[in-house]
Amino acid sequence: MQNGDPMSPQENKPAGAMEDQKAHTPNVEPSAPPLPPPSPPPPGPPDYPRPRLIFHTQLAHGSPTGRIHGFTNVKELYAKIAEVFNISPSEILFCTLNSHKVDMQKLLGGQIGLEDFIFAHVRGQTKEVEVTKTEDALGLTITDNGAGYAFIKRIKEAAP
Repeated sequence: MQNGDPMSPQENKPAGAMEDQKAHTPNVEPSAPPLPPPSPPPPGPPDYPRPRLIFHTQLAHGSPTGRIHGFTNVKELYAKIAEVFNISPSEILFCTLNSHKVDMQKLLGGQIGLEDFIFAHVRGQTKEVEVTKTEDALGLTITDNGAGYAFIKRIKEAAP
């Protein structure tokens, strides 16, 4: 002890006691427990993230262009379009590809190309009509839009 400073615990022990303690303690380095063996890879091909496909869309009667992605079926497609344009999905009657016109040859079917532009045709004012049937067949082709709503796809013109 010098100048009234207290001694450290190591200074309290005589020099010979420290050497004895070191001689009896094995030289062991601390370590973490061993890691478990790695798990085998899952069978089959590895899961790769799907690329994010982005499509452009507009309302057929005119609107700004919206961008949609993340749908896997027609119902989800209609929901995404409705979300972009702040309308109800039930307002969308059908969609055409690359044309804003009511062209049943361009009706959205089973596939959408990466460069396709989607036009959503929405309900307008309800109109009541009276039809008089004069032949065996009515001459209407009715189809489902894929989201649970039916619409008239074609009206057969009367033969001359």
